[in-house]
Amino acid sequence: MSEIRAIDDDALHEAAAIVRDGGLVVIPTDTVYGIAGDPRSTRAIDRIYELKRRPRFKALQVLLADVEQLDGIGLDLPAPLNRLSARFLPGAFSPIAVAREDCTLKTVAKDGTQGIRVPNSTLALRILRATGPLAASSANLSGDESAQSVHEAVEAFGDAVALYLDGGSTPGHVSSTVVAADPHERDGIAILREGVIGQSEIRAALHVNGGGLGA
Repeated sequence: MSEIRAIDDDALHEAAAIVRDGGLVVIPTDTVYGIAGDPRSTRAIDRIYELKRRPRFKALQVLLADVEQLDGIGLDLPAPLNRLSARFLPGAFSPIAVAREDCTLKTVAKDGTQGIRVPNSTLALRILRATGPLAASSANLSGDESAQSVHEAVEAFGDAVALYLDGGSTPGHVSSTVVAADPHERDGIAILREGVIGQSEIRAALHVNGGGLGA
């Protein structure tokens, strides 16, 4: 049987144990509820895709409590993205990190890249500090409406998920701006998707105090 629990220290301890064992949890974020697991666990990643009925070509993001967690999972942020991350995270900004040789994540794309995000939510960050980085996708069947309450997530997955952390209602989807480093592009970046943070704001942040960061 699955559990629905309010977010307290005991619930976070349980969530961390489930993640360590390759299980899945449902968590609130700054947008919608997400189904999440250890990004280093093949079992957890396979189960997320299976439960959501999500096509494998659709990548999973990795959620972090802060960008300092990147080093421990074998990911690096190229120089232009470091400055942007300092400006826009936590929030609706998704930089594309690059996997090092020691990276063991099962979510990394074939080209060695990984989308990351730091949610702008006190509850989500508290969870991520307890569990460590999480591979995550919205807590719904692929193509269905995303869950904005824990009960909507339970309707989607039932007892297939061990623990649902109840953080109340979430605001709903906010389109994040996805940016990769590219030395051949203007300012050394490629804006792969323009979300609520506009291109002009992104580029302006690179030129604060003068000069771009193309290297």
